[in-house]
Amino acid sequence: MLNSGRLHLLSQLDTLGTVRAVADTLHLSASTVSQQLAVLETETRCRLIERTGRRVRLTPAGLLLARRGREILDRMADVEAELRALNDEPIGTVRLAVFQSAIYSLAVPAANRLATTHPHLNLELVEMEPHESGPALRSGEADVIVTTTDYSGLTWGAHLEVMSLGSDPVVLVLPHGHPLASRTAVSLAACKEETWACDRPQSYMADLTVRLCRESGFEPRVACRFSNYLMLLRHVETTGSIALLPALAVTSDHAVVTRRLNPPVHRNVAVVVRRGAPQRAAVNAVIAALRDHPEIDALSAPDPAPEGDPSPEGRDGDRRP
Repeated sequence: MLNSGRLHLLSQLDTLGTVRAVADTLHLSASTVSQQLAVLETETRCRLIERTGRRVRLTPAGLLLARRGREILDRMADVEAELRALNDEPIGTVRLAVFQSAIYSLAVPAANRLATTHPHLNLELVEMEPHESGPALRSGEADVIVTTTDYSGLTWGAHLEVMSLGSDPVVLVLPHGHPLASRTAVSLAACKEETWACDRPQSYMADLTVRLCRESGFEPRVACRFSNYLMLLRHVETTGSIALLPALAVTSDHAVVTRRLNPPVHRNVAVVVRRGAPQRAAVNAVIAALRDHPEIDALSAPDPAPEGDPSPEGRDGDRRP
């Protein structure tokens, strides 16, 4: 008889590629993962894994079982959801991956509301930037993600369901007293001689900053790279550097000023789930709580878009990331 836990390990190996990656994702030791996969081979009487040097890869039988196993696991979750739906009460754990500027503006308020309305639902918040949350959703490490559909590193195919939450402007962040703060809108060409505070290399905001600066005719001179926006804002406050950030990331307790860009730049914020994954009552409750958020100044109404197109063009005169 097939064991669902071992099927999940094999499916994760197919998705992640290495035993170590599976172990790290599931918080297990690599030896435990290897032992359980060996048991699965014994149970199925099939060779599922073969070694190529120091790495492993799935045999044709392993690939077949991994992909069929994913279907089996989804069907099992469907049945569990149907049983739970008999009581119509969202229960269980939902892993919600959110980029950091949406944690306290969107995710934490949603978690607080759910704690009151659905006390048997456990919402686990995980900070993940757009380049991290998409793969986590596909592998099952995350059940729901809040991300931007403008990130070029992700493919938004039919296997994902994308629900818009709104449009978030990208703003220029300046220290108080900066000469550019006297303008209502700033062209990036005016920032050619400035020193920049940036996100990590290859992250969404770091890539966007470099691209927009290059389109304006210069290479940004970077003074620091922080994955934590609080540290980045502190750097702007204390050293005179400048930065590009989503408006959601800048709160009133920082001694900085923000100015819109000319032309404007926005990112589309969305909640995303796997279309073929089990739509448990708990997942649906989380989606509803995120979409039914109180008004947020930095988050405007979603742009109208044709059905099936999660990345609409900007308004007249806007640039999209």
